[in-house]
Amino acid sequence: MTAGDGGRPGPHAATPGGKPRARSLGIPFDGTPGPWNAITDVPGVEVGYTTLIRGTSVRTGVTAIHPRGAATAGDPVAAGFFAQNGNGEMTGVSWINESGTFGGPVAITNTHAVGIAHAAIIAWAVRHHPHLAEAWLLPVAAETWDGYLNDINSPNVTEQDCLDALRGAAPGPVEEGSVGGGTGMNCYQFKGGNGTASRQVRFAGATHTVGVFVQANFGRRDELTLAGVPVGRLLADDNPMAAPRANPGGAGSVIAIVATDAPLLPHQCTALARRVTLGLARTGTTGSHFSGDLFLAFSTGNPGGFTPGGDVMLGEAAADYDELRFVPWGFMDPFYAAVVQSTEEAVANALVANEDMTGRDGHRSPALPRDRVAELFRSRSAHDPV
Repeated sequence: MTAGDGGRPGPHAATPGGKPRARSLGIPFDGTPGPWNAITDVPGVEVGYTTLIRGTSVRTGVTAIHPRGAATAGDPVAAGFFAQNGNGEMTGVSWINESGTFGGPVAITNTHAVGIAHAAIIAWAVRHHPHLAEAWLLPVAAETWDGYLNDINSPNVTEQDCLDALRGAAPGPVEEGSVGGGTGMNCYQFKGGNGTASRQVRFAGATHTVGVFVQANFGRRDELTLAGVPVGRLLADDNPMAAPRANPGGAGSVIAIVATDAPLLPHQCTALARRVTLGLARTGTTGSHFSGDLFLAFSTGNPGGFTPGGDVMLGEAAADYDELRFVPWGFMDPFYAAVVQSTEEAVANALVANEDMTGRDGHRSPALPRDRVAELFRSRSAHDPV
């Protein structure tokens, strides 16, 4: 356990709200995490939530991520996108693939609220950074499906909810589990949602951070693996989602956002995004046809390094060259490892920081039984000490 002041669990073992994280169960992970073990360990990154739990059928919300912080929106970051499976939506990626950059916040919500989130980012930019809207905006809004627990066809997520998440985003420790866009999500047929983790990487005498944030809503129970242990097969009981229903086991989707302060080229960001697949594979998934597995990676390492396209259209850019620093390709392996390790732990954190949830039509999603998982790892450690 990571100790905080007075012997209380520190941020590696518990969320800001006191919910346990995967390390508190004795699950071992590779690599060295940052101070918060979160995507916000990357300087400038801010995360905000709006969580909507009302009555018996509203279980949804919105997550907002500012790559450089809300105050510096419009300074493009190097970026790359990868789709493991395309049964999902992330807007704005055509421009990311074309230019290797994007310049605003990211919103993640449920499948049928992507349009609302997209419009809300524009409304937020018009109010807080009006110069950004003078030319054009191509917001990044992504989704996973929460229709098992949430009345997804009702207009529960509003533009104001999205604006609240964007305005409330902050640095520091990040709440996990059933919050924000992850509120109604399931993972490996346990209660899922949001998880995050980070790793530190030394290069050229400096320490850089790689952080991953996931909205986890994928996988079959029998696939779940934690630190090499086939947890899903050992905890196969109490699985109401195994009953026949509209979407098969493994469906639902996962969105991953990878951030780093290491200076990278756009194609190197794409290479980071591809490594998310390996981190997910460590948790057991083989990737469902009915899952939208979409990954976005960005680097904040060249502030001011990309001329905003809108400035050119408005005739406001200086006639000069942009200049970038970047990690040489031959030294990227430790950054790839950091993505894989952070993704694996972020998924585990999303599962551990949860309780049972009942939602639409009485559908129930059981939480990962933390006491049983902890016992599995205690027994494994006793019989196979490292």
